[in-house]
Amino acid sequence: MADLSEAGFKERTRVSTARERLLDVPPIDRTERIPLSAADGRTVAEPIDAVMNVPHYARAAMDGWAVRAKDTFGASDRSPAIVRPSDAMGPDRAVRVHTGSELPEGADAVVMIEETERVGEELELFDAVAAGENVGPVGEDVEAGQRLYEPGHTLRPSDLGLLKGTGVGTVEAVEHPEVAVVPTGEELVQSDPDPGEIVETNRFTISRLAERWGADVTRRGIVTDDHDALRAAVQRDLVRDVVVTTGGSSVGERDLIPEVISDLGEVFVHGVALKPGHPVALGRVEGTTVVMLPGYPVAAIVNSVQFLRPLIAHLGGRPLEPLPTREATLARKIRSEPGVRTFVRVTLEANDSGQKANGSKQRAGDPGFDATPTRASGSGVLSSVALADGWVVVEESREGIPEGETVTVQEWEYNG
Repeated sequence: MADLSEAGFKERTRVSTARERLLDVPPIDRTERIPLSAADGRTVAEPIDAVMNVPHYARAAMDGWAVRAKDTFGASDRSPAIVRPSDAMGPDRAVRVHTGSELPEGADAVVMIEETERVGEELELFDAVAAGENVGPVGEDVEAGQRLYEPGHTLRPSDLGLLKGTGVGTVEAVEHPEVAVVPTGEELVQSDPDPGEIVETNRFTISRLAERWGADVTRRGIVTDDHDALRAAVQRDLVRDVVVTTGGSSVGERDLIPEVISDLGEVFVHGVALKPGHPVALGRVEGTTVVMLPGYPVAAIVNSVQFLRPLIAHLGGRPLEPLPTREATLARKIRSEPGVRTFVRVTLEANDSGQKANGSKQRAGDPGFDATPTRASGSGVLSSVALADGWVVVEESREGIPEGETVTVQEWEYNG
């Protein structure tokens, strides 16, 4: 645990180090059998094999005539083979087929329609085909028993279509991590605040983000700044994988939650070199990970994206997908503190420069973008993030970014 003083944090842990310590815990091992209708985005817990062949019958791969290959031997434009159209296969017989239709019993090839000509009651074939030619065999797409997905794969809509088509109706999936969100602070109310009171918003925002990231969330009521009340609130949810508290994570007189967690278990990070939101704390109690978010809404959101999001993915056995990004030209310079990872909220506006942010030419009608830092940037100014299009991350090694530089905007709230 970092050294503290009345003036604040003497030391702050780097973001990468804090995340490594946070994720030093095994993924959950609970699984459940679920139908395909509920499996989108879920993590596969055991190998999945195809139940049946796709296709499960030999099919024509072209429009034409199904034949016995040996009946076409020697056929050419000058010397066509002669067969008789029929509804059933037999020697010197042909059956009309369409792409995807079942190959008639006794046929082993298809002559394309353009290589044939109907002459009275006979059919001339101008192409000698080999057995299997223009035929989609049984299991051409997927064979019964073929391994489709290994544990750890995150199922997508296209995967679900494949599973259904191969006869798989249910899958064994890793259960969603269970997360409890506990807002703290004696100044918080649900509505109609008096002077000195604040409408509590973090529980709603963080809960919805956690659900979007793949967690099952329990929302708890507001807990006042009292050591015993906080202790009881945390202990109540130690049956869950993660407890997220909001507020009371700094080093003031009413910032009690790190002390509570330290008494119950371990606080392994307190104070992180990021802005906004450096007073975040991370700990564990009896195997349950505790993420102690600052009370300021923007700080809570930034830290949730940096720590809670990767934790939920890790516990659920899923890789952490990169956030979508957009390149843009910085419209106004950004200031930042060296050694601190800074998240600057920006709005994006299309421009008609005809240039991409990196200087290369755009396609016609494909505008570039300008990124403008929001004027209101405080940790408590929720509108600065809610009305932004994303944020620019200034790494610890930099001291600001000059106007006009190409920047990468993380669209952290993307839900595609």
